[in-house]
Amino acid sequence: MTPRNRSRIVLLLIALAFFGSFGVAAWLRFSGWTPAGGTNYGTLLSPPVDVRAIAISNADGSAYAWQAPTHPWRIVVFAPPRCGAPCVELSQALERVWRTEGRHANRVQVLWFGELPEAAARFRNLLAMRDEPALRAAIADQSATGALPVYLIDPNGFVAVRYDSGFDAAGLRRDLGRLLK
Repeated sequence: MTPRNRSRIVLLLIALAFFGSFGVAAWLRFSGWTPAGGTNYGTLLSPPVDVRAIAISNADGSAYAWQAPTHPWRIVVFAPPRCGAPCVELSQALERVWRTEGRHANRVQVLWFGELPEAAARFRNLLAMRDEPALRAAIADQSATGALPVYLIDPNGFVAVRYDSGFDAAGLRRDLGRLLK
């Protein structure tokens, strides 16, 4: 084999390695394959629900601003009447989720619609809200009476993810951790 032929083979191998990786990536992309680590723990809503036009207010009657300067992610809870122990457990789980966000905790707000039990965990970014039927109708699953799902709203005011009743709070924490980076 002459040096010229050897150089051509090396050049072809380099080109094959370079363009072959693009071919493999294109094949994986168009075959529908997705990596396992990229899944959400909640149910991704498609299309996301835009709730910015719905005016909501805090429990004290003051208006809540969807376009806050801190651009927070919002965890929304619609508590059923006389919720009791499930609401206490949920509030404690959400407090743990909020605390584990560390320096990003100020970018997470928990909006609690409905009665907050006396024994419920209370923390700085837990906001008691007035019940808003328009918001509840826009995003809540009306078929599951007594259920306690949680919704995640992005900083722009779109409901993006739903966590069904009895969800694992660690999954919510992992999802938030990825989103707040």
